[in-house]
Amino acid sequence: MNGYNAPSFQQRAAASSLAKQRALAAMKAAPQLSADELAERAARSAARDARADAKAAAAREARESKQRVAEEQRAAARMAKAEADKPRKTDAELKAARDARYAARKNRK
Repeated sequence: MNGYNAPSFQQRAAASSLAKQRALAAMKAAPQLSADELAERAARSAARDARADAKAAAAREARESKQRVAEEQRAAARMAKAEADKPRKTDAELKAARDARYAARKNRK
């Protein structure tokens, strides 16, 4: 039994050329699309692109909405922290403010 005999360069080049010719013949033999079919494909492609654009716009809007909500929550948290950091009035200050209101009300009568 003979061993494997590797093909020469000429044999490989001939095989490649033959394969290219067969592929070209197969492409030429394929039926050509009519203008109606091409228009239908273009319409389907346009519809697909429109759906993709709408989906992307919806995703972008959802992302922006989520960012707005997060920013509002951060702002509310900052306000709450600022409110919590305010110095609290003592009981004496609260009593003095209440007495001032009572006195102002009494003076109005």
